[in-house]
Amino acid sequence: MRFLSRRLVPLLLLMLLLAPTLAQDAAKHRSHGVMDAHNCYPYFEWWSDRIDRALSAGTPLAIEQDLHWYTDPRTGRSWSVVAHGAPMTGQEPTMEQYFFERVRPIVEKALHDGNRGDWPLITLNLDFKSEQPEHLMAVWSLLEKYRAWLTTAPRTPDERAPEPLDVRPVLVLTGESDAQERVFYRDVPSGGRLLVFGAVHSHTEQPMSPPEVLEPEAATNYRRWWNNPWNVIEEGGQTQAGDWTAQDDERLRTLVRYAHSHGLWIRFYTLDGATKPELSCHGWFRSYNFTSLEAVKKRWRAAYTAGVDYIATDQYEQLAEFLRTAGRSGI
Repeated sequence: MRFLSRRLVPLLLLMLLLAPTLAQDAAKHRSHGVMDAHNCYPYFEWWSDRIDRALSAGTPLAIEQDLHWYTDPRTGRSWSVVAHGAPMTGQEPTMEQYFFERVRPIVEKALHDGNRGDWPLITLNLDFKSEQPEHLMAVWSLLEKYRAWLTTAPRTPDERAPEPLDVRPVLVLTGESDAQERVFYRDVPSGGRLLVFGAVHSHTEQPMSPPEVLEPEAATNYRRWWNNPWNVIEEGGQTQAGDWTAQDDERLRTLVRYAHSHGLWIRFYTLDGATKPELSCHGWFRSYNFTSLEAVKKRWRAAYTAGVDYIATDQYEQLAEFLRTAGRSGI
């Protein structure tokens, strides 16, 4: 028995040291769900105020940016632009213009005040629509420029062990792509700093599968979050959802508990409840719509009480106000 105890002591000490880090990182937003501003960028000449709308909702919040690699047909010069898709003209804003310089006053004030208990104030969610190596490297160079604003972690030889985060006003997340992992993690030398954190690989071929089938991975030093469509909660997703049931609620809670027990933040997209005219005039998608504000509020409330970290929506102001009210009332 004494021999077994001596062998177990180092393992138990390691588990005790790692457990608080995983729990603290996974719980960073768990006390209050964060409004995640879906598609927060202009479509052509329309809706250029989306980032202003999102920021007016207050912090903490998340902001999603879709990124394309544009090549000027006349000059051959290429650069990264914030856009939903083709056709592109080259007049689309860059992420530096549209996001980083827009949030500069918020970030600089936060750094000056030094109230780290509120950080990260803004989560930047990168949705790469094209993954040319030069595109990924250009984005890495941009992140390097704003490194002092960003939440980072040390790059160590053991990728399986999530290192403690140096939390700053901005946290940058990206997708599950291995091409992104190569640039944003594997090419970073040991002893360097990780500036962006990827999603775990998700397996949603059978969306109503048990959580361990949907997501067999735990958090690593680079992969720290789990991105989910709503059809893993309600079969068929938003457009086929019926009444919100106790069974739906337990399914949601099960996935959130599973994520947090594996050291992962969890996000669900995209929870809207709008009329057809509202969809049309705001450029929102029918596939994400529960058809009424009353219906989506039931899902927002369930996500909030279950501890979902990022609740994505196109209805920035409504969800932000809902979350503030929920926080004050303690539901």
